[in-house]
Formats: sequence, structure tokens, C-alpha cells
Amino acid sequence: MKFERHMSDEAVLRELGERLAKRRLDLNLTQAEVADQAGVSKRTVERIEAGATTQVSTMIRILRALELLEGLGRLVGEVGPRPMDLLKLKGTTRRRATSRRKAPEEQKWRRGDEP
Repeated sequence: MKFERHMSDEAVLRELGERLAKRRLDLNLTQAEVADQAGVSKRTVERIEAGATTQVSTMIRILRALELLEGLGRLVGEVGPRPMDLLKLKGTTRRRATSRRKAPEEQKWRRGDEP
């Protein structure tokens, strides 16, 4: 199954858990062995494979134990600055997003805002 935008969070977690379980079995590891290598409890591995939520740090440990950590870089690839951004920023790095201005008809006037 492919991950798609319209999938619910639960469906994504379930699919991810199934993929991790398959990888574990491909490596011929038990849940206890993965838990031991990852430094988590066996119950945590069971829950993740069943599609439960977890902390990112726990997921990183399990990915490392399943030799999948290298693939994490594809999840959020490195993004370099666009050429026009380099000219605008003059060698500095962006630290904040700019706020979007509302169109004049979208602005709400409140009492006391009159000129």
C-alpha cells in the first residue's frame, strides 16, 4: 500500500507497523530481540507493529535496530535554498516564515479600530 494524503493517521500508523513487522521477520528477529537492540520494551514493539502512536525517538531506535535508519533521510529530504532566495538573503539563513496578509475585504474591524 502506498501512503497517500487522504489516508487517516490511523491507517498510516497501521501500514507503518505492518511494514516494520515484515522487516523484522525478514531479518528473522523476534520482537524481544528488536526491543533489546532498540532499548525499549517488547510491549512497545508490539504496540508500534499494531499501529499505535509512539515518540519519534523510539521510532528512531527501532528503525536503527531494523537497519532502516538510512531510509529516514528520504522521509524529509535535504532542501537547499533556491537561487532567488540566495540573492535576497545575501548569505544569511531564513529563521522565520513571513505572515500572510489578509485581503482588505477579509479584515475584520472591531470597536475602537475606527480612524
